[in-house]
Amino acid sequence: MSLSPLQAISPIDGRYASKTQSLSTYFSEEALIKYRVLVEIEYFIALCEIPLPQLKSIDTSVFGKLREIYTEFSTEDAQAIKDIEKVTNHDVKAVEYFIKEKFDALGLQEYKEFIHFGLTSQDINNTAIPLSIKEAVGDVYIPHYLELKEKLKSLVEEWSEISMLARTHGQPASPTRLGKEFQVYVTRLEAQFDLLNDIPSAAKFGGATGNYNAHKVAYPNIDWKAFGTRFVQEKLGLHHSFPTTQIEHYDHMAALFDGLKRINTIILDLDRDVWTYVSMDYFKQKIKKGEVGSSAMPHKVNPIDFENSEGNIGIANALFEHLSAKLPVSRLQRDLTDSTVLRNVGVPFGHTIIAFQATLKGLNKLLLNKEKFAQDLENNWAVVAEAIQTILRREGYPNPYEALKGLTRTNTKINQNSIADFIGTLEVSDSIKSELKAITPSNYTGI
Repeated sequence: MSLSPLQAISPIDGRYASKTQSLSTYFSEEALIKYRVLVEIEYFIALCEIPLPQLKSIDTSVFGKLREIYTEFSTEDAQAIKDIEKVTNHDVKAVEYFIKEKFDALGLQEYKEFIHFGLTSQDINNTAIPLSIKEAVGDVYIPHYLELKEKLKSLVEEWSEISMLARTHGQPASPTRLGKEFQVYVTRLEAQFDLLNDIPSAAKFGGATGNYNAHKVAYPNIDWKAFGTRFVQEKLGLHHSFPTTQIEHYDHMAALFDGLKRINTIILDLDRDVWTYVSMDYFKQKIKKGEVGSSAMPHKVNPIDFENSEGNIGIANALFEHLSAKLPVSRLQRDLTDSTVLRNVGVPFGHTIIAFQATLKGLNKLLLNKEKFAQDLENNWAVVAEAIQTILRREGYPNPYEALKGLTRTNTKINQNSIADFIGTLEVSDSIKSELKAITPSNYTGI
């Protein structure tokens, strides 16, 4: 049945389908089936390459045809496997039977009992799913992440000389520069991304309880542990977890989800800060003809992109947190709770990609309101008190903090003139007074 986006229960497959479509290649039911077929085919070829005695006679030229089973995998193939599953009531067994039918068509009937030889379902699931996540991260997530990060880096350069009143505890504080404040986010993102790159994409491969029992009893002279490591690491490009129970322990996957969650949290922090800057009139927003900001107030241009991003990150992080907390926990040698949970892996990725695109869209709409930056600085001359008292400390002036506290904690308006008048009363040299009078909220921005 073809599903209209208007009928989808989840907004990532409905309202936001155009933004998340690229993830379907990795996280849809069809994609999971395809990755399972890939692992089964590559495993059979690896057995031929040992070779097992019964597979010595196989014509290796057929390997290309076998690989076409997954490289040319179609929606019709996926549906054929789902139809088999209706009978087997087992998704991985259905894949095995589908491949056996393909072997029949290729004249490979005598070899088809070596499909899924010695394996349990989780040898397929715990390689297929980590492989799909690894490729989704590389092909979809990282390009979106880099696009957003590069936009932030460009704003760092563009706004590097924009002096800005900082606010700590919501109160005026030592001035900073707008570019520097955005560089904080770039640096944080890069640090967490580096940690993300250090996390292996781990896979379990070792039979019913992880010990290669069936493999060893059938072929006791083969080093099955070495075989499994070569297969997982060289054929699939994953890290081989060993020893395990029937399932992957998911510790590395949990670390990945926690890392993705931290990156999302940094973006959420950015969203809230930019939202606040918009509310302070530091930024205007580009207006698109025909858009409506409010159904009741025609003047409004709302920072909806940053709000959209924040909301989607909240959902993504809740799911990443559940995945990283639940997956590493399994009763005894395995229970089935990981199976149903893993089917939702693509959902937090979907909300993350939606959030990244929303933040990027919002950043591209920002228009700098330089006059507001300058006005806020001019209205807050009290922030240079820190600079003045620090120089007075340097000069050994008695109780400089207290002197500035007495000046700045009155209800009298502090401005350039009142600061200059105060400096004039200080018992310091004219050169020091000149140094102090040269400090303004706009140039007291540090390094």
